Amino acid sequence: MIQPFVYRHGVIVALLAALQAALAPLIAASTLYLVCRSTGTEFDAEFATLTVLSLLLSSVLLPPSLGAAVGIAVSRWSLAVNILARWGVLLSILFAIGYAVKTSEHFSRQVVLTWAVLTPVLLILSTLAMREVIRRLTIGPENARLAIFAGCNDVSMSLCEKLASNPEAGVRCVGFFDDRSLDRLSATPSVQLLGRLPDLAEYVKQHRVDMIFIALPVRHVQRVMHLLDDLRDTTASIYYVPDIFVFDLIQARTGDFLGIPVVAMCETPFHGYRGAVKRLIDIGVSALGLLVLAPLLAAIAIAVRCSSPGPAIFKQRRYGLDGREIIVYKFRSMSVAEDGERVTQAQREDSRVTRIGKLLRRSSLDELPQLINVLQGTMSLVGPRPHAVAHNEEYRKLIKGYMVRHKVLPGITGLAQVSGCRGETTRIEDMQKRVNFDLEYLRNWSPALDLKILALTVTKAFRDDKAY
Repeated sequence: MIQPFVYRHGVIVALLAALQAALAPLIAASTLYLVCRSTGTEFDAEFATLTVLSLLLSSVLLPPSLGAAVGIAVSRWSLAVNILARWGVLLSILFAIGYAVKTSEHFSRQVVLTWAVLTPVLLILSTLAMREVIRRLTIGPENARLAIFAGCNDVSMSLCEKLASNPEAGVRCVGFFDDRSLDRLSATPSVQLLGRLPDLAEYVKQHRVDMIFIALPVRHVQRVMHLLDDLRDTTASIYYVPDIFVFDLIQARTGDFLGIPVVAMCETPFHGYRGAVKRLIDIGVSALGLLVLAPLLAAIAIAVRCSSPGPAIFKQRRYGLDGREIIVYKFRSMSVAEDGERVTQAQREDSRVTRIGKLLRRSSLDELPQLINVLQGTMSLVGPRPHAVAHNEEYRKLIKGYMVRHKVLPGITGLAQVSGCRGETTRIEDMQKRVNFDLEYLRNWSPALDLKILALTVTKAFRDDKAY
């Protein structure tokens, strides 16, 4: 199943996903305790041990993927069956442990049976309730992702109709692109033909389309390849209907969209619960960092103000998620604040860099105010580094796939930076290398990769000769 996009909805969805992750263990443990109390059974050491085991097992076997963040487009029956199946596995493990250590006779059969039946009921009800809460938060015309179809045929029209009748998918079909005219298509009167296939890429750029479903026959592989090349300068997610794996793919995976088989050919890694988890980590770490580093931030701000005329914080326009413009904060390290049509990159021994600025840039302390960006939700701790708008407009014309790096939030640090791609990009090859690392990050993202990048950032912060 192609998962609904919940990453944009920020703090509330992230907190609800965290609550869903903790809910199953809490329900399992508290229900056992309450059943003991209500039946007059002593909650002794054996029941305490059972409670601990149920907490641990439910944390593993009843993960957040059962929660509403992923399940808003899944049927209630499927969620209930999934929970019951996993709960059955959990009970089987507990019974096996009890049999192996010869302790099962110490437990009241009435308590255990009541707990075994009541807990999954509460789990199902809480999961459905959480799903409904997130559904109400995320589903609406203002949150819907705009989608267009390349190719007008039975499959694409069927998927468009399903999207229209299933608002919980969070996708609104805008129309179709096809080289044939309406009179040659066996289309229903409701089909909106927006243009020919060569016009599609320009339409996506002008109308901020979020999703593209390519529904061209397999025999038209070359046309699909040309279409993908044209779309490399956009941030749209691209899906192929039906499946094929002959392209350079970003976060490719097979699945279905409302029963129609699709392949995600170019997609963000942060859909569903993974986006909520990453956002929750960003919130927690950035909030803690700002709190702990507050004295250091204040000291740096005072030093910057005293060292040269101008504000302590430098604001610059950059591109964020989906290529939308954001304001990025840094401690001012130069005597100028460039943010126009032309921005000159910092060079070694740059005369514009102030004395305190050299120290800040060398240690990357000038980036610390971006923790505010992370807390705001315009940046992440780890992701492709955002470039000045002027540089983006320059390089998107020179490097194929440059804009794909904007399918995720920009980061304070990234894979390119810890791999040695810092400093001035005097050649187009230098920026191409950075983009290659950014796309590698999108292809291979995992929480472990983020942790590795953060660890490398700390170890390299004070010994990178390209930081100037």
